[in-house]
Amino acid sequence: MKKQTLFPMNHVVGFVLSIVLTVAAVLVVYETTFAASIKMGIIGILAIFQALVQLIMFMHVTEGKSGGVNIINIAFSVFVAGVIVAGSIWVLTTGHAAH
Repeated sequence: MKKQTLFPMNHVVGFVLSIVLTVAAVLVVYETTFAASIKMGIIGILAIFQALVQLIMFMHVTEGKSGGVNIINIAFSVFVAGVIVAGSIWVLTTGHAAH
């Protein structure tokens, strides 16, 4: 039987990683002289990493019998969301340019 602990180690690691990624995003904004678009790109990449940390460390999507299926479902939903957003932007910009 597996011993239950009050604070599982993966929760502590996930919490520390979340804090580090948040502080890194704040430091990029306040302590660098990058252009705004570069700052937004870095913050976006840090946000993706933080979402992955939340999914893996706190929501345990890779655990259990259907862990691989959960990852595939999440990847597919991210793909569908990206297609919807990119398609909407494409339709709105090309439609506006035609008029």
